[in-house]
Amino acid sequence: MASEPDPDRLRALEERLARVRETAEPARPNTVKGFSQGEVAWRMVIELITGMLLGIGIGYGLDVLFGTLPILLIIFSLLGFAAGVKTMLGSARQLAKDAADKAAGDEGK
Repeated sequence: MASEPDPDRLRALEERLARVRETAEPARPNTVKGFSQGEVAWRMVIELITGMLLGIGIGYGLDVLFGTLPILLIIFSLLGFAAGVKTMLGSARQLAKDAADKAAGDEGK
């Protein structure tokens, strides 16, 4: 038959585990201000698509108004794409800055 575990060793192991649990911080996912990386990625995709859709909508509306169907649609869709990329890059810069500030704050502890 299997021998019973030593109660003194088990008690010592439980004490060591309790000390480690007290000192260890709970594991956090890689996030920026509570947002997961998937949420950040979706935010950037939505910013890009929103810029493009606004540009396409404005271009199409002006083309219908002025009767120059493909010209302004193409121009404003390119401008909308550029605006979406600019907004997306600005968000990425801000998130990187926030993460760097948080990391610098964590190092000071």
